[in-house]
Amino acid sequence: MPKSKRDRPVTLSKTKKKGKAHKEAIVSSIKKALEDYSSVYVFTFENMRNQRFKEFREQMKSSSRFFLGANKVMQFSLGRSAADEGKPGIHKLSKFLQGDSGLFFTNLGRDEVQRLFEGYEEHDFARTGALATETVELKEGPLEQFTHEMEPFLRKQGLPVRLNKGVIELVSDFVVCEEGKHLSPESARTLRLLGIKMATFRLHLVCRWSPDDFEVYREGLDLSDIESS
Repeated sequence: MPKSKRDRPVTLSKTKKKGKAHKEAIVSSIKKALEDYSSVYVFTFENMRNQRFKEFREQMKSSSRFFLGANKVMQFSLGRSAADEGKPGIHKLSKFLQGDSGLFFTNLGRDEVQRLFEGYEEHDFARTGALATETVELKEGPLEQFTHEMEPFLRKQGLPVRLNKGVIELVSDFVVCEEGKHLSPESARTLRLLGIKMATFRLHLVCRWSPDDFEVYREGLDLSDIESS
């Protein structure tokens, strides 16, 4: 009897991992970008959507380059102090590489960069664990936007539904989510079915370095340790 493919052993040692070589490649690319571009920004992001971000990168690749990765690797590439920085004053950016952040190298003018970032946002469906931006409640009665085949699936999402002459009917009012509370997997799926988008992918400029100056955009950031370094 032929052996089932499912029974074949998998050698875990063959699995490729991002190791030292990958980190060295990022460091090398960032150091090269320091020579190729006139200014560097730290930016943060919320509700990242990879495909949307890829499209935004493509839009500006002729004049700019983005880096996302481990903050410590990006900090090392720039330098963490005046003693090891790649360009005079650029170590100041490292202090702001925290959480969901990245680097943006560009030859675009300051005003143009601000216009592009401030005007960019993409609405999408919220994922499990995201905070609901509003309370969504369905009222008792027919759910005519759904076909009768959806009844079992809706029931699995916790909706009190039944079929009435081929029409899905909500037998009582149902709260899908409450404003300010985290979305459950069922809530996130139900909102998607209803076409309600609660997530907005945004990019925020934090600070900018150029050979001539250093500028901070986000209010409330403490510059005391940066100015003294």
